[in-house]
Amino acid sequence: MFTGLIREIATIKSFIGSDLSIRSKYKAKLGDSIAINGACLSVVKLFSDGFSVELSPESQKHLALENFKNEVHIEPAMMMGDRFEGHIVQGHIDAIGTIKEVRNSGNSFDVFINVDKKSIPYIVPKGSITIDGVSLTVNDVNIDNFRLTIIPITMRETLFKNYKKGTKVNIETDMFARYVSHIISHQKGALSWDDVDAISARY
Repeated sequence: MFTGLIREIATIKSFIGSDLSIRSKYKAKLGDSIAINGACLSVVKLFSDGFSVELSPESQKHLALENFKNEVHIEPAMMMGDRFEGHIVQGHIDAIGTIKEVRNSGNSFDVFINVDKKSIPYIVPKGSITIDGVSLTVNDVNIDNFRLTIIPITMRETLFKNYKKGTKVNIETDMFARYVSHIISHQKGALSWDDVDAISARY
């Protein structure tokens, strides 16, 4: 599990076949789970200046691979007892979005991201979302896009400073929205208030 708070912007050394090698200050251990641009991947090799992770065909199918060229966000998995600062992030990318517009609003930046309409039900106004591993709050949700507000420090200290119209990003929608939607879609018959209370109690 992750929090969506980026610990380092690391540099890609190489991406050949299924092997993604990364140069980082963070000293990983073999088998560690590390979110790379929001995707939970396992460390399979260690180097003096970084580590490698392996991307299965399934992972490659669901990630914005064109961003594994220069710099990437990394976040090691949480340890028991760590301070919880962002939101619950699984590292399971469930959509690829496209930057529609980045608008400078003076003391912040409005970022509009297009996404497949099938993902919209899992994107909740004022709820949490993860963009390339960054925990953010959704401001508005439209038919096929949503709006984020990025404060200056986030813009400076993450790869958002490089994003422009057309940039692809990994998206992990709200875990609870996905779970509740799945439960409701497999519920037989109409939901009673007792059913709703029972679903709520699970989370």
